[in-house]
Amino acid sequence: MAPGKGKEKKEEQVINLRPQVAEGENVFGVCHIFASFNDTFVHVMDLSGKQTICRVTGGMKVKDVAQRCKELGIIALHIQLRATGGNRTKTLGPGAQSALRALACSGMKIGRIEDTTGACYHIRLIKKKFFFNHKKTTHGQNYTSGR
Repeated sequence: MAPGKGKEKKEEQVINLRPQVAEGENVFGVCHIFASFNDTFVHVMDLSGKQTICRVTGGMKVKDVAQRCKELGIIALHIQLRATGGNRTKTLGPGAQSALRALACSGMKIGRIEDTTGACYHIRLIKKKFFFNHKKTTHGQNYTSGR
């Protein structure tokens, strides 16, 4: 074989999932918290909203979300809270406060906190019980005449 035509040394490229930023810069993500009265969903995405970082359900797993974000280099989060909304309740469930507290206590920096609960504006979508909750009157039809 000719010299130099043998095996060439290949340099292994290390794939780094962390964003490339300067020192002291905060890398933000967006944390969507859906808190109904039955369950709590925590979904962390990058700022563009195209890449999912972590998604968990339940209350005790929020600390794992913060740990996963720190592994990937995200040190700050914008929070978007959402309740059931629509023609149901617009009040956040009890898991929203505990999830937000767990993120803050685990060392994540909190940016903006926003409530993105959907509201029902169309009159036909609102439940009928709000409009027709009066008792129907029979106007004497249930009256028995002594027979």
